[in-house]
Amino acid sequence: MKKYSSFLKFLFVIFASFFITGCVHDDKYNDPNLEGYQCQDLTATLTIAQVKALHGSTAYVFPANSTAVMEGYVSSSDETGNIYKTIYIQDSPTNPTQGFTISVDAVSTYTKFPQGSKIYIKLNDLALGTYGGLVQLGIRDADAISTGADAVSRIPESAIPAHVFRSCTIREKIVPKVLTYAQLASNQNLLGALVQLDNVEFDSRVLCTTFAPDGTSVDKKLNQQGSTLNVVVRNSGFASFANQILPAGKGTFIGIFSKFSSTYQFYINRVTDIEMNSFPRTDGIATNPCALDLTTVTPKTIAEVKQLFTGALTQITGDFVVKAKVTANDETGNLFKYVYIEDATGGIRVNINKTNLYQDARFRVGKEIYIKLKNLYIGNVSGELQLGQPFNGNVGQIAETDVYKTFFDSNLPISAVVPTEKTITQLTTADVGKWIKIKNLEFINTDLGSNYASGSPTNRTLKDCSGNTILLRTSNFASFASTEIDGGRGDVYAILSIFNGTYQLWIPKQIHADLDNPRCDGTVPPTKLFMEDFQNGLGTFTQQSIAGTQAWATSNQGTGSNYYAVMNGASTANEDWLISKEISLSGFTSYSLAFDSDGRATTPGNPLQVLITDSYTGNPTTTTWTTLNAPLDTVLGAFGFVNSGLVSLNAFANKNVRVAFKYTNTTTASTTWELDNVKILGQ
Repeated sequence: MKKYSSFLKFLFVIFASFFITGCVHDDKYNDPNLEGYQCQDLTATLTIAQVKALHGSTAYVFPANSTAVMEGYVSSSDETGNIYKTIYIQDSPTNPTQGFTISVDAVSTYTKFPQGSKIYIKLNDLALGTYGGLVQLGIRDADAISTGADAVSRIPESAIPAHVFRSCTIREKIVPKVLTYAQLASNQNLLGALVQLDNVEFDSRVLCTTFAPDGTSVDKKLNQQGSTLNVVVRNSGFASFANQILPAGKGTFIGIFSKFSSTYQFYINRVTDIEMNSFPRTDGIATNPCALDLTTVTPKTIAEVKQLFTGALTQITGDFVVKAKVTANDETGNLFKYVYIEDATGGIRVNINKTNLYQDARFRVGKEIYIKLKNLYIGNVSGELQLGQPFNGNVGQIAETDVYKTFFDSNLPISAVVPTEKTITQLTTADVGKWIKIKNLEFINTDLGSNYASGSPTNRTLKDCSGNTILLRTSNFASFASTEIDGGRGDVYAILSIFNGTYQLWIPKQIHADLDNPRCDGTVPPTKLFMEDFQNGLGTFTQQSIAGTQAWATSNQGTGSNYYAVMNGASTANEDWLISKEISLSGFTSYSLAFDSDGRATTPGNPLQVLITDSYTGNPTTTTWTTLNAPLDTVLGAFGFVNSGLVSLNAFANKNVRVAFKYTNTTTASTTWELDNVKILGQ
């Protein structure tokens, strides 16, 4: 280890560190101190190639009494945090013919087995399996068995000293094997070895981004002239260099050669192994595209940008730049392929044909960015001015290949986004695109018990205590779409948009509509006494088929990961019941039922009946039921769930009840009925 010879030198290092700007790691590490750590020189009985050859179509387990020993040279290093719980080895420090992957449940393995170490692996009780098609060494335990016939788990950290030994005498310099893209397919025996690729460059679609967002592993496509092969560099968001900008030029890349399914992957040991700073690039980019020369452009405010709109789709031809703060992105999926930006003069939506924008450091909420406006377009989409590129005669999305040409990091730290506080009646078109705060809002009574969205983009209605209303629109792809709206009153933080003259609010996160205070009339928010969303089959409901061959079931057709209950009698006459478990209506002064329904029919049959009883006999045909006047979907020619609103159950207060949905049809008239999010609320 390095030692500083004087206290003054130590102070100098500390003092100098204060002048480093940005959160950048220099990626220089001292050699680990191996003194005192166990080492042992063994005699190998199997080569890496011979070990890999033992793997068949299922996991291979070495017997407990096996004396087999494999040897190899460590090709990897986890000192930067980019490689996680894996040791990669190859059969020779120079010009290897084999590479291999060892899965270990341990971190900082570089301190015991640094790159270049010769290691020996006692194979007794270890196992061979695959992950993503890549053969690796691990153990066959209960977790591996439950995962699949060809899976292995990581070798426990406590077992590593009994299986992995570093040579006491040999540590070599690992010289990367030079390959071209054309040679990768014929050299898959080198998976796990250190490989060098020359004349490569990161794809233009990822230029000017960081290696990885915080805490998230991502792939960055790597190109070589003349090849269309899909090769990616996989980077960890926990790597010490994760927040550094990818090199924008062409040059030499050195990393661990790996593969997942049909995609070739490379893992960086140290970012200093990469020398990709030469221009021009193969794709014609002549200079570093990530730097913006502000002396060559004229600044514009967002208000001035909006003034460029001529009444039709307008191309911006001047060398203009706008500097603004990102106020909303696509982190929860409620916004898709666009962000909102804002400066002191207003806000505007910017359309970008790229997913997971929030993972790009330039589009983090609170980040100030520069946008070069030349050759962008501004258009009016249903009343809202937006920036982008032409699509179908109006403004669309900026191509992913143009992102690096358009958006530039200000290199300023993220700062808080401050909303403009408004009331519903104060809103004007000048507020469209801005991050706003409206105090003391609540969802209208008929929306209570509903989720934010059901099956398709959904409007809910918020109102203030004076009765003024505004729509809250939520995408069915939002991560909180299936979350029930809050039943109380509170402040809403949102982007204001407009659609054909109607104001709409979009919340980036559910917490932005945290409404937990008593409602305007003084009542407390409803309490959920019963809930069934059918994500685990029929759940707390049971189905009874009285007539016909069909029965209630669950499906997610057309709704992604969201499941719902469905009954379709087709051309057979049916009577089918969906009956809840027993529910106690006690402890509150009022009770209500809410659910989502969707009906579809070519020749409509009977409407779905919604019933309740407090005297269930076990047989729906001998039970006395009360019909509930519950609103159902009435647009039977289209997809989309409709919420029932709150259906009063007060007549059954202080009783134990069951709720049922009764389906009937005839051989000539039949409606498909779908149900979701059945709730009983107490208040």
